[in-house]
Amino acid sequence: MYDLRRNDFDVANSVQVSSTAAVSTAVRELFTTAWAAEHFDKVAVAFEDFDKLFTGRMPGYHGVDTLYHDRQHSLDMTLAMARLLIGYERTVESRLRFGAERASLALVTSLFHDAGYIREFDDRQHSNGAEFTLYHVTRSARFLARYLPSIGMENWVPVATRIVHFTGYEIKLNMIQLADPKDKKLGHLLGTADLIAQMADRCYLEKCRDRLYPEFVLGGVAASTVDGSLRVRYSSGLDLLRQTPEFVRETFVARLEGEFEHAYRYVECLFAGKNPYLEAIERNLGYLHRVLRTERWPMLRRNPPLFTSEDTQINQVRGLMLNRLKALWA
Repeated sequence: MYDLRRNDFDVANSVQVSSTAAVSTAVRELFTTAWAAEHFDKVAVAFEDFDKLFTGRMPGYHGVDTLYHDRQHSLDMTLAMARLLIGYERTVESRLRFGAERASLALVTSLFHDAGYIREFDDRQHSNGAEFTLYHVTRSARFLARYLPSIGMENWVPVATRIVHFTGYEIKLNMIQLADPKDKKLGHLLGTADLIAQMADRCYLEKCRDRLYPEFVLGGVAASTVDGSLRVRYSSGLDLLRQTPEFVRETFVARLEGEFEHAYRYVECLFAGKNPYLEAIERNLGYLHRVLRTERWPMLRRNPPLFTSEDTQINQVRGLMLNRLKALWA
């Protein structure tokens, strides 16, 4: 099954996660299994608005232009979040369940958790959304604060603008203040969905090398100047891959197993006790170890499709990346 998995499909090879319509349908079906009598309307509208925002059809916004955090990533993450939510509802006692309204808020937050990468029309300072990398989650929270009232969820703004930070590193997780333990658990699921969806991506390794590295260069993560000295964290896309096994290990120990309290297990009741996300991550990591051991870089030969607002985005980003690197080394 894994060998037949298509590049823009989910871990089960059943949902095209590059298609907003396909993911919306899949999430609606999952939602209905838990809350058949409840409305999906607000989430459905959010899917439509997500597509407008990321494709550049929402007034005032350019659309997504980041190569790694593209439309497919957010949709893949939202599908993973829906599965975690339904698995949670099925396995915990009734007093701990989220309910339809809180779950709807979680799904909307998932859709827009990376909205902070998208530039606004009146922004004359930035050339690509990757330049917001170090504070994009805060920008996503601001977007959610503006957006939620438009779909009648203004009461959930204080929760959404906090739990979205479980997907980033801008605020220490123990500093995120939430009055209801259920909302903290939502944060655990949100952060888990973000991590397992991207690391289980069939083209995760190629995307790290060819798409995440340019984002890190433009965002000041790969290299930066401190007190006049150049500090390099990732010297190239290949160097980023060399450090990926350690990143995955630390992510599992500190976040997935630790702070998020094994929340990834909630999908297992939907897959007969198995966890296709962890299985895909293990395959990706196993393959990366083979590549690193042999230094046979041509083994990373997948060419994943790109879902940004413009078809020429790759060349534009590479040009910006080279200019940024030249400026740093100068």
